[in-house]
Amino acid sequence: MRRDQADGGHALVQDDGRRDFLRCAAGVAGVAATTGLSGEAAAAERPHLQRRDGERPLPDRVPFHGHHQAGVVTPQQLFAGFAGFDVLAEDRDGLVELFRKITHRTRVLTAGVKPRDEQVAAERPTPDSLSITVGVGASLFDDRFGLSGHKPRHLKAMPAFPDDRLEPSRCHGDLSLQICAEHPDAIVHVLRDLARETEGLLRPRWRADAFLNPSRPSGARRNFLGFKDGIVNPDTASSREMNRLMWVTPSCGEPDWALGGCYQVLRLIRFHVEKWDRVPLGRQERIFGRHKASGAPLDGRRETDAPHYRDDPHGRRIALNSHIRLANPRTDRTDDSRFLRRSYNYNDGFDKQGRMNLGLVFCGYQQDPERQFATVQRRLEHEPLAHFITPIGGGYFFVLPGVRDSDDWFGSRLLRKL
Repeated sequence: MRRDQADGGHALVQDDGRRDFLRCAAGVAGVAATTGLSGEAAAAERPHLQRRDGERPLPDRVPFHGHHQAGVVTPQQLFAGFAGFDVLAEDRDGLVELFRKITHRTRVLTAGVKPRDEQVAAERPTPDSLSITVGVGASLFDDRFGLSGHKPRHLKAMPAFPDDRLEPSRCHGDLSLQICAEHPDAIVHVLRDLARETEGLLRPRWRADAFLNPSRPSGARRNFLGFKDGIVNPDTASSREMNRLMWVTPSCGEPDWALGGCYQVLRLIRFHVEKWDRVPLGRQERIFGRHKASGAPLDGRRETDAPHYRDDPHGRRIALNSHIRLANPRTDRTDDSRFLRRSYNYNDGFDKQGRMNLGLVFCGYQQDPERQFATVQRRLEHEPLAHFITPIGGGYFFVLPGVRDSDDWFGSRLLRKL
């Protein structure tokens, strides 16, 4: 999808078995960093990881237990891996086993215990701000496990919108994983660990490795179209805002087991950078509605300035079909279509035609994908930016409620009721 800034996608690998999973997990986007996940807790550990970009530091350990899952309102780590899977469990007992194993390994890894393939006793513990976020797709709620009557209200296979060119091998899945950390090798180690622990229960469907570009010189990050991305988001510190736009609450009419969860929209969107680079700067800025250098709206000076649409009803300063104006018109009527964007860039080398394969793995979290993401997407249909980006994959998923304590596990409230 496209948002208050541009989006992109990731060319992914489709795998048919555990061997391909491990081979896929061994190749991470970007160069290897100095360290990834680490060993057990130690009192000498730093309480926070120091960021390279001037942002507030992340906690060394992102708390695992809670009413909501980590990795949604958690400040973005520098690296992320996204993947969709098909569940191979043959019955409900196998599904319970799968979720229990994922819960156990997530609890262990996010606490700082290293995966077996990375264990070196002499290394100092560095938990790496790891978070692992688990979602389920509409296809999980078929007749295999008796879940058909318990599906979240708005969960369905992601539809193809008019500007999409979705590739089936890069779409959907019974289960989604978002793995975020401060170093790219941590993503690989987690995938390898989960592949070992869930052997015979999961089959990879697609995967995307992604990262954040440094903030230059400050403020929001830039995508590979050169514009700052993610300037405007809901206030994650406001429980009122989050309960209105993000989390499933009793008033949403969802199944009881879903309370505390939310919907995840993943969009793999490729940038056509060769075509974009031939566009004059002034036209690029009119397409977005923002200054490329500062990120400010075309009628402002700073990236945080709100555009004055009411003073510009005919679009003389910020075009009526500019990306930011279509994505967020800033009216009372469209306010409920806002959602949280937590996206990452990708670089997948060159394609067969010798073109650079760059883009954005768009990740949006929300309470209702039809009211929010799909409504915004329809406003963006055939926008000028659509000539330079192509959505190629992704899916709709429901992020399970958080794991409350050491006795709880992912999906427990859903599967214990059956």
